[in-house]
Amino acid sequence: MEATFADLQLVTAPRRVFTPRPATEKLVDRALELADTRPLRVADVGTGTGAIAVALAVKAPQLEIWASDTSADAVELARANAELHDVSDRVRVVQGDLLDPLPGAFDLIVANLPYLPESLHDARYDAEPPEAVYAPGDGLVHYRRLLNACEDGKLVIPGGVVVLQFHLKVLVANCWELKALRARLDRLQPVAA
Repeated sequence: MEATFADLQLVTAPRRVFTPRPATEKLVDRALELADTRPLRVADVGTGTGAIAVALAVKAPQLEIWASDTSADAVELARANAELHDVSDRVRVVQGDLLDPLPGAFDLIVANLPYLPESLHDARYDAEPPEAVYAPGDGLVHYRRLLNACEDGKLVIPGGVVVLQFHLKVLVANCWELKALRARLDRLQPVAA
């Protein structure tokens, strides 16, 4: 199957890998604004189909992009989409948890991770793999882990920026604002019933 994302046709795999949604195009747009024309190292955490990484690479050829996902299906699909759009030389896709498999520090980290609490079933996502939609507890475990990893200063360069998709919002914080971003996520998250 195919889906259109940021004016690009991407190969998808329903029920195996989360299908990219138009709402996430806002994350790509914001990341492109932040990148401007500078050559930056970008990490796309939880890449799924590679939609974000591929869109960034196509629209900003000066970017070096590393993408990670825990799913072998997602890694395979992201690599295929990078090949499809001739950006595989600048989109390196690796399997692993969050930033763990990615080398060095990054100027820009983007992520659209699972954040719905497991107890809040949403029928709109029944055709998606549950692990790509739902997260344990209040749903913020993956974002908290990502922000903790960024806060140690080894993965985000000084002045680096984190851009997150959360519900329909795009949240942005530079490396000095990560604690405030975590507090904002806690306020925005719906409470599990």
